[in-house]
Amino acid sequence: MERADDVAAREALLDRAMGPGRRRKSSEKLRRGRMPSEGLDLVAKDGDGTLVGTVRLWDVRAGEGGPAALLLGPLAVDPAVKSAGIGSALMRHAIGEAARLGHSAILLVGDAAYYSRFGFSSEKTGKLAMPGPYERERFLALELVEGVLDGASGVLKASGRKAKPAPMARAA
Repeated sequence: MERADDVAAREALLDRAMGPGRRRKSSEKLRRGRMPSEGLDLVAKDGDGTLVGTVRLWDVRAGEGGPAALLLGPLAVDPAVKSAGIGSALMRHAIGEAARLGHSAILLVGDAAYYSRFGFSSEKTGKLAMPGPYERERFLALELVEGVLDGASGVLKASGRKAKPAPMARAA
């Protein structure tokens, strides 16, 4: 679970792993001004306590009046330790925690070849859409409760807890 003192390290990791355009993605529109779903802001640290991986899941609605779901992302691993299984471990843990907490579906925009190993596919996203531009073949879903996305259609809507505004500095 991410702690307050992990925030700066997480942001630096995301900048290194995802590049400068990361804040312009469609998924970011659903995350902006929101808090991750309760208990689903996960990090991986090495033996020295350095943050080397992160994944967060966000509460959304799958279309207008659709079922509650989670939007996963971003998943990032420090490029210095790529291919060490950290991303896979974070994914397995995130899916397990989402199921344990009673969530019914997880959606994401990502590489189908990578995420299919965790059960994600585009089978249930055909009538759903992201706000803003995205590559349709990369819009994937995993049902944690079978059939929950049947009939879901429309654009994903943010539904999670709103982030508290940053405190304003006071002039002396």
